Amino acid sequence: MTDTACAELFAFQRETEALGQVMGRLGWDQETVMPEGAGEQRAEEMAALAGVLHRRKTDPRIGEWLAAASPSDMVEARQVELIRHGFEKTSRVPEALTAALAGTTSRAHRAWAKARAADDFAGFAPMLDEVLRLTRERAEALAGNGPLYDALLDDYEPGATSVELESMFGALRPRLVALRERVLGAERQPPALSGDFSEAGQLALSAELARAFGYDTHHGRIDKAVHPFSSGSGLDVRITTRTVPHEPFNCFYSTVHETGHACYEQGIDRAYLLTPIGQGVSMGVHESQSRIYENQLGRGRPFTGWLYGRMREVFGDFGVTDADAFYAAVNRVSSGYIRTEADEVHYNLHVLLRFDLERDLIDGRLAVADLQEAWNARFKKDFGVAVDRPSNGVLQDVHWSAGLFGYFPTYTLGNVYAGCLNAALRRDVPDLDAALAEGDTSPATDWLRERIHRHGGLYRPREVIARAVGGEPDEGPLLDYLEAKFSGLYGL
Repeated sequence: MTDTACAELFAFQRETEALGQVMGRLGWDQETVMPEGAGEQRAEEMAALAGVLHRRKTDPRIGEWLAAASPSDMVEARQVELIRHGFEKTSRVPEALTAALAGTTSRAHRAWAKARAADDFAGFAPMLDEVLRLTRERAEALAGNGPLYDALLDDYEPGATSVELESMFGALRPRLVALRERVLGAERQPPALSGDFSEAGQLALSAELARAFGYDTHHGRIDKAVHPFSSGSGLDVRITTRTVPHEPFNCFYSTVHETGHACYEQGIDRAYLLTPIGQGVSMGVHESQSRIYENQLGRGRPFTGWLYGRMREVFGDFGVTDADAFYAAVNRVSSGYIRTEADEVHYNLHVLLRFDLERDLIDGRLAVADLQEAWNARFKKDFGVAVDRPSNGVLQDVHWSAGLFGYFPTYTLGNVYAGCLNAALRRDVPDLDAALAEGDTSPATDWLRERIHRHGGLYRPREVIARAVGGEPDEGPLLDYLEAKFSGLYGL
């Protein structure tokens, strides 16, 4: 039986979680349908709500309840653990700083969107400098004697350290770079998709893809945004996508990617609704779901065969001769500028660039005034291509304007986790490809729901992956998968 202290603590936390969902909905609205002229008021609203949440999360009664709490089972014990971690962490950050960050990042988001459209990094730099100053101040409050960057990383991947990630990423880089060179130097080079694909057709087929991967639109919706994202948990989980007339894969795979995030949130045990374990446990685990949906499942030969047929039905003859050629076009490797559009060979190189640059920003080794030059130099070194304009370089991602320093490495960590999950999935469901060839993802999504989704935050990040795959996760399965797939595609 739940004791009185736990009952009161959990009831108070439920209201806090509900208010957090409201704030998330304000963020969704800001990026999708908010009138342009509402920005200043929205910044004030976000700052006010951030202050309310900060006061709730640092309420002295939480400390009293925690001191008296006697959890009756592992579910209650995990909730108490997470509430304690949040209470101690939030208490170290002044409320005024929390509110200032919320208001500043709301204004910075609008400044970033305008600067991106105008290719004007210099105009955005002062606002980014202010976001960085406030973020470093928060990191200093949280870090104690530890690394500033690790204090921020804890927001997105609890338990991870930059030293551990640097070691993992260091093991990834040589084989990724070697594979990239072999692929780009291969005689076999599939042509890119060409032609215009109507926005209506793209949106209709992307909605079909979301449903095919298990997205419950009764508890969600799909909208357009500059930068695709997912938002919410429990009974209200929303996703966004974007369309480009001559690049339908951008829309389709952005949708599948965000569907992976959404299905994770929708698949969590409803008994955990509006509790600390009623959401994804970390962004690395979250990203493992979006990436396995998008890549190992969505870009595999069986599923792309089905998608090829559906695209012909929607768009007619679009110049691709057969399903094998379509599979090659979907997985075509090129040194593009944009992370969210990158092929699997290049994607993690994009992330490693950002990981290194943002650590240098937080640690004071790199100034915002020098960021664009540093980005361009690193991109030319890693990709062999000069950045042509800021919207294809330092201004392409929304994360830094939103103060999300420490978020980027979870993308590659998610890819590593997805590699491990894919190997285990193939082991446990040997006839998976036959279902995928019919557009049926349910054997994979059922497996993921049972082993990952339903647990929410019940287990720690690495623990939930280790339980699912039967051992500690590492980068080996991802690298093996990439080398096998692209060696076959490019005749290496």
